[in-house]
Amino acid sequence: VQLQASGGGLVQVGGSLRLSCAYSGRPLNNLAVGWFRQTPGKEREFVTGISRGGEFISYADSVKGRFTVSRDNAKNTVYLQMNSLKPEDTAVYYCAAYSGIGITRTTYDYKYWGQGTLVTVSS
Repeated sequence: VQLQASGGGLVQVGGSLRLSCAYSGRPLNNLAVGWFRQTPGKEREFVTGISRGGEFISYADSVKGRFTVSRDNAKNTVYLQMNSLKPEDTAVYYCAAYSGIGITRTTYDYKYWGQGTLVTVSS
């Protein structure tokens, strides 16, 4: 089981980026996927999560209304569309897979992690 996050980069305040999380191994429709982010000296924090079939979605309050998570199980890929980016969104973003039911915001529940992709929002 491997996850590969991509799509990070440098963007100006108010701009947009779309991150992708490509998955290989076990069928993606057996796994919920979460996005997390981390900045130096801080704990990894939950950004959003989407359940196996996409019927349940959860967002952190800090990104609600600006970020949208979606998944294409046929392509084994989960996306994170980030709009109206702010400097405080600057972080390394990770995708992770969870084999349980529904969604969890707890990092320890996620068994599989991608390597992270850096998002930098400049002012």
